[in-house]
Amino acid sequence: MTTPLGDKIRDLRKAKGYTLDKLAELADSSKSYIWELENKNPPRPSADKVAKIAAVLGVTADYLIDTTEKVGLDDATDNAFFRKYRKMDAATKDKIRRMTDLLGNDE
Repeated sequence: MTTPLGDKIRDLRKAKGYTLDKLAELADSSKSYIWELENKNPPRPSADKVAKIAAVLGVTADYLIDTTEKVGLDDATDNAFFRKYRKMDAATKDKIRRMTDLLGNDE
């Protein structure tokens, strides 16, 4: 029986083109552990492992473990970016804003 956690990990992994082996390698985990998260209902997934998997997949651990979160994959990636952005210093934020203006000037 799959879980929302497993479905999110699988969807994000496939969207990035990662195999179970590749995600396991990048997240410093085992292929069998990733497979278990995707396909079974582990009683208590390791918070450390989930955090590493989330970082590799470009989302937050909160997004992965939240069973009520219905946000699409693109929105989850955007939300993770905004969380990082909020923690940046003012000079870095200014550079990003200027880059965005240059790249998004199609209107």
